[in-house]
Amino acid sequence: MEESFFITVFTPTFNRAYILENLYRSLQRQSFRDFEWLIVDDGSSDNTQALVESWRGEDNPFPIRYVRQENGGKCRAINHGLKLAQGKLFFTVDSDDYLTDDALEKVARWESELPKDQKFCGFAGNLGLTPEQTPNRLFEGGYWDGTALDRYGQVDGERAYAFYTDVHRQYFYPEFPGETFLTEAVTWDQMAHDGYKMRFYNDIIRIWEYQDNGLTKAGYQIFLDNPQGTGLFFRQKAEYLHYDCKTRLGMWYGFTCDAMDRCTNRQIAEYIDMPLWLVGPMKAVHNILQLIRKKR
Repeated sequence: MEESFFITVFTPTFNRAYILENLYRSLQRQSFRDFEWLIVDDGSSDNTQALVESWRGEDNPFPIRYVRQENGGKCRAINHGLKLAQGKLFFTVDSDDYLTDDALEKVARWESELPKDQKFCGFAGNLGLTPEQTPNRLFEGGYWDGTALDRYGQVDGERAYAFYTDVHRQYFYPEFPGETFLTEAVTWDQMAHDGYKMRFYNDIIRIWEYQDNGLTKAGYQIFLDNPQGTGLFFRQKAEYLHYDCKTRLGMWYGFTCDAMDRCTNRQIAEYIDMPLWLVGPMKAVHNILQLIRKKR
């Protein structure tokens, strides 16, 4: 698709009409204007559509594009957004977050600073509780170069990721029937495994406000409710990080315990890529340990 903007600010949303305006107003305050705001509504039942249509009627220096899909989860919304994006960069900003006034100006500057002789898929700014406060680690020199897989050691917390759209389009999210959640790390890790680097900046550009109905507040329960996607994430991580036998066994055991009440033995083995004959013994160990705990 032809690039018409430098940045696509992409927002997947579901029933967030009560807070989406915070992001909208922050976009109006941006010092950098070469961007579009692309919203994919994941089947909201509130007045999100009417609200966005009213904003489209205002005199904004950026276009607002709104599309609606059946409720299918954030990663399906991202897939949809990638197909429609007209920006060189694809910058996801959740509907309960907002941007600092200079966020997009920094995004544009950071892109110009990336080494063109190296394989970068994008970069990430910092997330803050306020424009001045973040719980995340800070790097000497203002930034750190690595891969998304380095999140498991060098890069903590959540970050504000901006990817080259043409690169991200090579990594659409798999969609599993009946499941609505898949961690975004699945494609980030695939990019890293294929040799793509990222630059992680200290500067806070996105302010997050987790809601009670948000994915983060849902915790591990949302992983349990989506075992195919969760299994893919864990088995891929084990492959890319070269888990030894002990670590892999621990992963298999944990997944078996979590999935045993909602999946068959064959499904557990398939989703986490473990020998089918191991599922029964691991279930037995789990049941014995549970019985011991109850007797204490």
